[in-house]
Amino acid sequence: MLGLRANGKAGWLVTLLSVTGLVCGLTTVAQAEYKPRASAPPLVLSPDLSGPWVMQVPKSQAKALKNVRRSTKRKQSRAVSNRYNRRIPKQFLPTTLNYNTSHSPGTVIIDTTTRFLYLVQNNGRARRYGVGVGRPGFEWAGVHKVTRKREWPDWRPPAEMIKRQPSLPRYMPGGPRNPLGARALYLGSTLYRIHGSNEPWTIGQAVSSGCIRMRNEDVAELYKMVPIGAKVYVR
Repeated sequence: MLGLRANGKAGWLVTLLSVTGLVCGLTTVAQAEYKPRASAPPLVLSPDLSGPWVMQVPKSQAKALKNVRRSTKRKQSRAVSNRYNRRIPKQFLPTTLNYNTSHSPGTVIIDTTTRFLYLVQNNGRARRYGVGVGRPGFEWAGVHKVTRKREWPDWRPPAEMIKRQPSLPRYMPGGPRNPLGARALYLGSTLYRIHGSNEPWTIGQAVSSGCIRMRNEDVAELYKMVPIGAKVYVR
């Protein structure tokens, strides 16, 4: 019970204001509850009490959101399919055949016109692989030797390539995302290589900046059979 004492009209007024403020404060605390705005959807607690709070979405919005998600998934699925499910023409798959040449076994011959790489073997035979070659303006021909080999090589685009494509990374470690693929055979002191690719669907095409592309499976096989010092003829 509160004791009130009158100390003149001013005293009564101060005391009443104090009591009123106290009562209002108690009422505010007692009645403090979450009251959502009329325009806000209600909150629903997940059946799993340890789960997060979720917000109800009107049926019309939920349907629209579902359609957007379906459309996005379809587009992503088509993109993945187009990128990874392209078939390489059968003629560019590896095969062993008769091959008449005066070059000694172990020599690599690359025909950029037909997009084939031949590894000369014994008894007039050769192992043939499909390759990707330099696009128009990046063709070249010559004779070189394999000067070094690397498994899952890293990639440092040369200055000329970065000038043409400034968005390229300055360095990329070896791995499945690296454009040099699983193996690389370096040709003399040139910037050219015979290497794998993370774009196998480009085999048989003229798309590179001069390097010879192979499927990762094929370049890994070639890597085992071609020693450092082997001659490479590009024509």
